[in-house]
Amino acid sequence: MRFKQFARLGAGMLVLALALPAAAQQFTTPRPSPAAKVQQTVGTTEMSVSYSRPGVKGRVIWGGLEAWNKPWRTGANEPTQFTTADDVMVEGQKLAAGTYAIVTIPSEHDAWTVVFSSQKDLQATSNYDEKQDALRVSVKPLKSETVVERLQFTFDDPTNDAVTLNMRWEKITLPLKLTVDTNGKTLASARAAVAAAKPDDWRTPFRAANWAHEAGVAPEDAAKWAQAAAKVKENFQTAGLLARLAQKSGDTKNAVALMKKSIAFGKADTTLFPGQVAGHETMLEEWTAKKK
Repeated sequence: MRFKQFARLGAGMLVLALALPAAAQQFTTPRPSPAAKVQQTVGTTEMSVSYSRPGVKGRVIWGGLEAWNKPWRTGANEPTQFTTADDVMVEGQKLAAGTYAIVTIPSEHDAWTVVFSSQKDLQATSNYDEKQDALRVSVKPLKSETVVERLQFTFDDPTNDAVTLNMRWEKITLPLKLTVDTNGKTLASARAAVAAAKPDDWRTPFRAANWAHEAGVAPEDAAKWAQAAAKVKENFQTAGLLARLAQKSGDTKNAVALMKKSIAFGKADTTLFPGQVAGHETMLEEWTAKKK
């Protein structure tokens, strides 16, 4: 009897499951315009573009699918978004750190307008509100004979403080010049880190001084930090940095004496790679050759 009750219960549950509405049995289908994301670090600043990639599909794009002189969401599906972790200069104009929707206004004969919008409820461009523009820049498009079938964003030619964000579709490339103050940001971080360093921490002022020396910025800070690091611990690294700073300032005599001290420390330090000491020996040879 109990077995029959369980059997009837199981059959009832099966009927209930089959009777569920189709909406409960969800699945995902591919979008005609697939999603994409590109990222780039410029110096220490993270940037990204999230967008969807419509295809040409044999259509007339400019002046056809996308009208001249009308706002375009610069992609498909949801608005294309540009994110920067720090303030950035776009075509020479400041854009504060944050996330923005990119809206483009194509022009048949003139430069295009690229808008970075703060609008949170932007739906394609049907409700685009130019009053919420954070920045507008003018960019001259480049024409090519090669067709780019699907919309493409790329970060090209990155340097320590600049990159070009290219938008390519059909036979048009739209280049945006982006720059960041990498040295300014790093210098501020270095100053804060040195100020917060513990009394027995030689590595933090050494790293700060070494960066400033190699970047060619804040020479007074670099000298002060190098002296502070050497005061905490005189070793291969700190003596060598003081030697390089002395040589850069034109004090070759002091530079030679400090580099000899650095090399002596290095030869006694079994944790160093052989090439590190050899590099300092090469510098010393160059400096003494110049004295002769």
